[in-house]
Amino acid sequence: MLSLNRVSKSYRVGIFGGKELVAVRDVSFDVNEGEVVSLIGESGSGKTTIGRMILKLIDISRGSITCDGTDVAGIHGGAVKSYYRQVQGVFQDPFSSYNPIFKADRVFTMIRGEFFPHMSRSEWSDKVEGALRAVSLEPDQVLNKFPHQLSGGQLQRLLVARALLLDLKILIADEIISMLDASTRIDVLNMLAELKGRGMGILFITHDLSLGNYISEKTVILRRGSVVEMGATDKVFGNPTHPYTKILIASVPQLHKKWAEVEAEIQARGGSDSGTCLYHKAYPPKAQVVGVVDDTPTMVEVEKDHFVGCFDLGEGTCRLA
Repeated sequence: MLSLNRVSKSYRVGIFGGKELVAVRDVSFDVNEGEVVSLIGESGSGKTTIGRMILKLIDISRGSITCDGTDVAGIHGGAVKSYYRQVQGVFQDPFSSYNPIFKADRVFTMIRGEFFPHMSRSEWSDKVEGALRAVSLEPDQVLNKFPHQLSGGQLQRLLVARALLLDLKILIADEIISMLDASTRIDVLNMLAELKGRGMGILFITHDLSLGNYISEKTVILRRGSVVEMGATDKVFGNPTHPYTKILIASVPQLHKKWAEVEAEIQARGGSDSGTCLYHKAYPPKAQVVGVVDDTPTMVEVEKDHFVGCFDLGEGTCRLA
């Protein structure tokens, strides 16, 4: 359904824009129908930038994003509205999505005016009620309430319900539970699992490995704008191959271990095989020829449904150009 092919995003920075800052580099992965894909990485790794490019909030510098075979970058004018009927996003801070002087259900009124101007009042009320119940909200408890009268979890569910009004195919969920308490988090995760069961594809952007492991079939690990490891979630978590993935998994807090033990494991995992880059063992660096596009794959398959990229975590010559 949604496919990213060697997508890159760069910005001109410095005095007079004389330098280039690469935020995302050669990212490729798919989000299929009824699938949750976790995009995991530290702050600043480029996760949100990828989500914003999918949602056409920022332009792509190189590569392509397609939805059902349609090039997203080439969508303009009225076609953009049709695209947003299929692809929507829900973001980290639910409170920032609401104007505090209006009631929270105004987000539904805006959707009606933009996408369903000719629908009767009774039909619209039934449609809104169905969307609310789909995210486990009782209409009489949330409608006609101001944002400050609702919890963060309720506000986040309202935003998902708003997206459901459009019969979505793809939902970009960008850190949507990071500001919620533990009891509310599991409810929102289970709600996403239900939406997946209805055939919706979900890109679950997070920095929390445990949440990604809980909900997704496929995991993409992002480091400094590049994908370093991806594949079936059980294989990425059960057999981490890239040194950075090993460090991330070792860093997850465990109640039965003291920090000194965890730190020792991190050191051991991070340095065990970081000197041998499996990617460049499979694809030795080519001489750069002016005018020739390098079509070398960005990942190497280490086992079925499990891929790894360049091992170098620094700025050395091993890093993908």
